[in-house]
Amino acid sequence: MKYFLFLAALITAVLFSCNHSATNKLALQQRIDSLDYKLAHTYKPGFGEFMTGVQTHHAKLWFAGQNQNWELAGFEINEIKESINGIREYCTDRYETGSIGIIDPAMDSISSAIQHKSLSQFKSSYVLLTNTCNECHRATSHAFNVIKIPDTPPFSNQDFKAGQ
Repeated sequence: MKYFLFLAALITAVLFSCNHSATNKLALQQRIDSLDYKLAHTYKPGFGEFMTGVQTHHAKLWFAGQNQNWELAGFEINEIKESINGIREYCTDRYETGSIGIIDPAMDSISSAIQHKSLSQFKSSYVLLTNTCNECHRATSHAFNVIKIPDTPPFSNQDFKAGQ
């Protein structure tokens, strides 16, 4: 009799365990499905949003460099790098992303000019950066989007002179 009760308890435990395991698996799968859905519908910036950020920082970079505010120029070039990296990470489905590496040598050149605090190198590197942007636009059928050296600051509420 003890053997029979022990066997019945064991079978009940096994069945409960199996049922509990199936319930856990179902709950886990539902949680995974829910997270997959949320991830698929989470906002991520588009290519244009990243490029608008690049354009804004490109303009601010010019005025920082012109005023030899190297700390601000360094900040702005890093903001551009972050946007470019965002494109590489989040816009892999866009064919233009395959051409984004064209900007790397110009970015390196302007970073060097900022590091050396060289206004003349900054100006020539900035021209290279601007021309490279336009070259990439032409290569990706966006030649209608022409970038130029800015003539007015993008924001009237920012002083681009070195810290006072």
